[in-house]
Amino acid sequence: MQLLLVRHAEPQRIEGLGAPADPSLTALGRRQAAALSAWLAAEPIDHVVSSPLRRAVETARPLATALGVDVEVMDGLAEWDRESDSYIPVEELRAAKDERWRLMVEERWDEMEGGIDPAAFRASVTAAAEDVIGRHPSRRVVAVCHGGVINAYLGGVLGLSRVLWFHPEYASISRVAASTGGIRSIVSLNETGHLRVDAT
Repeated sequence: MQLLLVRHAEPQRIEGLGAPADPSLTALGRRQAAALSAWLAAEPIDHVVSSPLRRAVETARPLATALGVDVEVMDGLAEWDRESDSYIPVEELRAAKDERWRLMVEERWDEMEGGIDPAAFRASVTAAAEDVIGRHPSRRVVAVCHGGVINAYLGGVLGLSRVLWFHPEYASISRVAASTGGIRSIVSLNETGHLRVDAT
């Protein structure tokens, strides 16, 4: 089967909410979701799953509607910082040399908000992805999730010790071929050709 891991489209910026931040998509994010839907609707997609977070569900919904299927929400595809009261784009943190960016780059997990257990996060993400693979043999499934989720699962496929090792773009696609014999192969990483219409 083929598992297509899609990072959610661009969400709104939220800071200091005082409760878990769960932003909707921006206007650009909605265009990215539409472009993703138009691109993938031409492929034989059998099923669509999503993280429960709003930015992922809103990215998945246009594709599911175009395909005439429901979005299956899976808690195991949620991002590691789902309880944070802020959502600040990684690009902004990086440009500002924010301490939160340094913590991520250096993988100082115990100092991050909430004290993340990276091994437990990778195990949870892997279990969710493998559950999808196991339930959909010989099919093509889109899983809309998050940058950290994609990093964690694909890094495990590659045997990397780092959990965060590359930057998936908003609404990008990374493909994994999964055999019934247990072999997992990365077919593509960070596809963004379908988003060129939104480059300006």
